[in-house]
Amino acid sequence: MTGNRRLLVFAAFALALATLALAALAGPAPPDSFRFVILGDRTGEAQPGVFEQVWRETAALHPAFVLSVGDNIEGGDDSAAEEQWRQWQRIVAPYRQYPLYLVPGNHDIWSERSEQLFRKFAAHPPHYSFDYGTAHFAVLDNSRSDELPDAELAFLDADLQAHAAQPVKFVFSHRPSWLINAAFANPQFPFHQLAKRYGVRYVIAGHVHQMLHIDLDGVTYLSMPSSGGHLRNSKKYEDGWFFAETAVDVRGTDVSIRIQELKPPHGQGRATVPKDWGKVGLMPRAAAAAQ
Repeated sequence: MTGNRRLLVFAAFALALATLALAALAGPAPPDSFRFVILGDRTGEAQPGVFEQVWRETAALHPAFVLSVGDNIEGGDDSAAEEQWRQWQRIVAPYRQYPLYLVPGNHDIWSERSEQLFRKFAAHPPHYSFDYGTAHFAVLDNSRSDELPDAELAFLDADLQAHAAQPVKFVFSHRPSWLINAAFANPQFPFHQLAKRYGVRYVIAGHVHQMLHIDLDGVTYLSMPSSGGHLRNSKKYEDGWFFAETAVDVRGTDVSIRIQELKPPHGQGRATVPKDWGKVGLMPRAAAAAQ
């Protein structure tokens, strides 16, 4: 074997070893079948004991990770925010085995200081994305605007283009900036056009504390029920006002979503799927079944 050939063989062997070492450091690839749990708002007049019960019931589902749609602290006061985050941290600490991804809510970010604290306690920036198995997750920041800022649309466009190969796509934001357009079946607004272009299947938000479901052009829009923030208006289950966590099972390209009302004392443990809900509450057949 010539000297050059020996060098080439050695280099190939070294490259193979380095690749194996990187794979070992990265750990096994996420499975194509997995479960994650979505939490609704904790705050906005947080109700005592609800968020703690949400986490106990979430842990019983053994998710691969947990994603909160925002409003983790009461916020609004820079001087009190860090201690509020530490209180939140003490609640979630027993469940640190579950990776936790936060969407920034208006109670989480309202100033430069509050954004710094969000970055510190969330351990990621206000907008970001990640892949898990067959799914791609994009998280947007509309914490300081009812509308989705142009910068967030630009981020989403670039992000979805870069992850176009992922067959299942979820987009999360705290405020449902899409709500009025989706409710009036207007497919022309820029966010929806992006979602359609890149095959986004689910768009999920919080903020209103109410379970709502709208399908538009093959995109499913969901507003999550509360996970601790106060219940508004009628406070009736059939109108979408209840405390819950939501389990999402992804099996390859198939997605199933189960909205699980809390068990007593903060609920009756009723379970539904998105098609049971409309833009004004339970659909008639689901409402009859709930009686």
